[in-house]
Amino acid sequence: MMMTLQNSQSPTLAMIYSNPQKNRKNQETFMEVVFLTDVEGVAQGGEVKEVRNGFARNYLIPQQLAAPATHNNLQRIKKLTEQAKVDRLKILQDMKELASAIDGTEITIPVRAGANGRLYGSVTGTMIADQVSEITGRTLERRLVQLDDPIRDLGTFEVPVRLHPEVSANISVIVHADGEDPISELEEDEISESITDAENDEISESITDAEETTEQIVADSDSNIETDDPKIS
Repeated sequence: MMMTLQNSQSPTLAMIYSNPQKNRKNQETFMEVVFLTDVEGVAQGGEVKEVRNGFARNYLIPQQLAAPATHNNLQRIKKLTEQAKVDRLKILQDMKELASAIDGTEITIPVRAGANGRLYGSVTGTMIADQVSEITGRTLERRLVQLDDPIRDLGTFEVPVRLHPEVSANISVIVHADGEDPISELEEDEISESITDAENDEISESITDAEETTEQIVADSDSNIETDDPKIS
């Protein structure tokens, strides 16, 4: 007679699914909240939304960005919506003023580099944001610096800063070798570019003069051939 041995310690599927506490762990829970202010990419102040329970309890509520959608808090929606509009306009105005202050600003970042101008490391958006913050006295978040890839070479780079969906500015980032004067490097680069441009202009003029001379020689040659033709006389 064959007997099936059953481990009394191993729970059956029926036991697992009949355990509401265990099931609850596998289910994602949500809660309804009222947003007290704008949260970029999530909601605007005064909106009521369902969000993940952990997101609400661990971030939104402790940071006073949202509150549970209780009866009392739902009564505040109109006031919260109006206040959010006021705050939004103030933020926009502040960002416009900041953009006006930093647009066209030059920042210098000294780095270690090889003889070929390649950096031993890189310049990141965080480094640029820190420099701008130091100059302006206002904190600039790294995510606002629109730098797709870290800078790995010496030189001057135009880096856009997106302060607000409606406001942007451009910053000139001068990456120079540590211990070197960035202004001198820039002047040397400008002189080098000027010499190159002048040489290119001179070469172009020489080519143009040569072409004109060749055309004249050909024209004179054709004229002599026509004059020497016996049929003409």
